[in-house]
Amino acid sequence: MSDVSEYNRKAWDHMAGKGNEWTVPVSDELIAQARQGNWSVVLTPLKPVPQDWFGPIAGQEILGLASGGGQQGPLFAAAGARVTILDNSPAQLDRDRQVAERHNLDLVTELGLMQDLSRFPEASFDLVFNPVSNCFVEDIQPVWREAFRVLKPGGRLLTGFCNPVLFGFDPDATGEDALRWKFRLPYSDLESRDPADLARHQASGEPLEFSHSLEAQIGGQLRAGFRLLDLYEDTAENWALAEFFPPFLATLSGKPED
Repeated sequence: MSDVSEYNRKAWDHMAGKGNEWTVPVSDELIAQARQGNWSVVLTPLKPVPQDWFGPIAGQEILGLASGGGQQGPLFAAAGARVTILDNSPAQLDRDRQVAERHNLDLVTELGLMQDLSRFPEASFDLVFNPVSNCFVEDIQPVWREAFRVLKPGGRLLTGFCNPVLFGFDPDATGEDALRWKFRLPYSDLESRDPADLARHQASGEPLEFSHSLEAQIGGQLRAGFRLLDLYEDTAENWALAEFFPPFLATLSGKPED
């Protein structure tokens, strides 16, 4: 495991301990609703994923890729899917296990990196669900290659990611400074921050992030063999930048049947 992956593993364990919003499991009420076919999930902060991106979910083999936290996977399982959640954070996986055990859900957890799915045979899954997370790895092309390999022909990749433009702004700035362009792209917490700023960031326990161009995000999926089927943009609450451009995107891509 790289130093970045090891650091981010500990960072997300720390975030889970703090109760970050993406580490809070779904409620028992939402599980009950999902059992009745009434469920909704997000790839990005606010906009629900269109239901037709999934197709009939009951009986599907779903891989939640870097999707720990007990939020999406348990709902898929409650709706009748067979779910595997792979995540780099043991604490995040604990959230999924807790919900699965409490509700007797068909869900298993795997500790690992999104760019290495070698434990799974080729054509193992009908659907790969990957919410915003590839900003925590330096090179995303292996993510697309591995997702393509483990999908069955005709399978689908649903992924959310950051608009690369947002990385030009200082995430720690406030007031008018938050709206001033600061960083050259591509952005890297390790290389773009000055040493003192990076030290403060790491001392706070926040994960390390990296920008990826649209060429790497969408073009990378196409180069891996996917066909782009649909996409949408999303905003975020209480974020000044979101008043000027959509900070997040989500794509639906398919693995050809032939």
